[in-house]
Amino acid sequence: PLLLGAVLVAVTRGPLRALVMLVAPLLGAWGVYQLEPGTVVEFQMMGLQLTPVRVDALSILFGYLFHLAAFIGAVYSLHIKDTMQDVAALAYAGSAVGAVFAGDLLTLFVLWELLALTSVFLVLARRSKHSLATSMRYLVMQVGSGVLLLAGAIWYSSAGNGLTFDFIGLDAPGGWLIFIAFGIKAGFPMLHGWLTDAYPEATP
Repeated sequence: PLLLGAVLVAVTRGPLRALVMLVAPLLGAWGVYQLEPGTVVEFQMMGLQLTPVRVDALSILFGYLFHLAAFIGAVYSLHIKDTMQDVAALAYAGSAVGAVFAGDLLTLFVLWELLALTSVFLVLARRSKHSLATSMRYLVMQVGSGVLLLAGAIWYSSAGNGLTFDFIGLDAPGGWLIFIAFGIKAGFPMLHGWLTDAYPEATP
């Protein structure tokens, strides 16, 4: 619902857009409520076993939290008449929800990069020369994090471990690359420069 809402927000205006902004997170949260722990969606693609949805108690918790954050953000930004911000905000939240339910490393990578792409527009939203420069540095770091995740996933999978997103550990092939990718995204000490650079420039 969040990603569909982002599409609808791009083509609506006025009160209808505001309604979409508020209803999309509520529908998404209702969808999370319908999920049962242990639910798994799997399919084969090009010889790869993919699990785009794997439901457990932790993913449900973060699913609710991200929908709550999206709803609060929508209420807070109703006075802003900026299509780019509205689309990016819902798409960003939708990507985050998808990431927490991802059950394989390839699905996680796709959503990881979608998070980077959508969030950069929230840094660009100030439309100043400084925010443009900051957003480009931000994008380089976020895409770099995704490249590390992909490289780690390929190494891990090629060692016969598959793409399942379970416990990996630092002694696994590619484990350190995946760990550093998460470290960049989470703003670990020494890997957090992008955060202090970009957040002050981003739209409130």
